[in-house]
Amino acid sequence: MKDTLNFYRQQNAYGEFSNFYYAPIVIDGLEWPTTEHYFQAQKFAHLPDSQYVEMIRVTPQPGSAAKMGRNRSWPLRPDWEEIKDDVMRACVLQKFLQHPNLAEVLLGTGNRYLNEHTANDRYWADGGDGTGKNMLGIILMEVRDKISKMTPEEIQEEIARAHKNPSQDETA
Repeated sequence: MKDTLNFYRQQNAYGEFSNFYYAPIVIDGLEWPTTEHYFQAQKFAHLPDSQYVEMIRVTPQPGSAAKMGRNRSWPLRPDWEEIKDDVMRACVLQKFLQHPNLAEVLLGTGNRYLNEHTANDRYWADGGDGTGKNMLGIILMEVRDKISKMTPEEIQEEIARAHKNPSQDETA
């Protein structure tokens, strides 16, 4: 039997693991209030006009960002289903790299199985009954493992890469 740690709401135990937890991250040179903001905005990052991305980035609440990301009157990027796990991996990794106090909490879970426990989601969470995919929990465990093997220099290099804006000309 696995030693399971359940999490869900940001105000409860291990709420730091929630994508709604306020821990600003910088990715591609832009600051995002939460990983939820970043994740939802990436659904529209393929559009030439960045208005949808920016609207999500600056909305004050992660719940509002989630709602905006589910708005299907906006054109969802065609490869979203193929890339969504990697988008989540990238922002979750940066959250814990850029906030060492949160990394301590994550690393402090040891080898426990991290489980987003809610009936509200069968993909990112356990579906409330353990039959969901729990992809966020799986990604958190992957990030925990990766961070535990990184040197301080590697962590700083990874953070520096995230702070770079890819649209800026590096030769300038």
